[in-house]
Amino acid sequence: MSTTLPSVQDVWDWLDAIPDPEIPAISLVDLGIIRDVAWADHTLQVTVTPTYSGCPATAVIALEIDRALRARGVEKLRLVNQLTPPWTTDWLSASGRTKLEAYGIAPPSPAGGPDRCPRCGATELTRISQFGSTPCKAQWRCDACLEPFDYFKCI
Repeated sequence: MSTTLPSVQDVWDWLDAIPDPEIPAISLVDLGIIRDVAWADHTLQVTVTPTYSGCPATAVIALEIDRALRARGVEKLRLVNQLTPPWTTDWLSASGRTKLEAYGIAPPSPAGGPDRCPRCGATELTRISQFGSTPCKAQWRCDACLEPFDYFKCI
């Protein structure tokens, strides 16, 4: 085993390169689900808070974290699934919000619906369905360009 452990910042950078399996435009770090990275002796502990306790992507996320870190030489790894405090859309990074919009998904808004169309920027919008392509999204349509789009619900 190597005596030199990667820095915590290196690990954060590596985790920032792992895309969310349901929204590949943003990373796990952008999504705000990586809560902590720390070394305890020679074991790396990564704390993850899923977007909600029944999120079907949780197992895939854990597998991708394990795969990415082991590929970079991390031999001892402990993944901690932390449910409290529960994840909130407030944990999305500013970069993640920008990436969501560029990808065509309206980022969460405290108003409970999108502020503008992620495609054309218009503000006249209609909710089509409270349920979108994943449980954390709703389906909306822009009244100006008539394009449907996902809205990342506030949680």
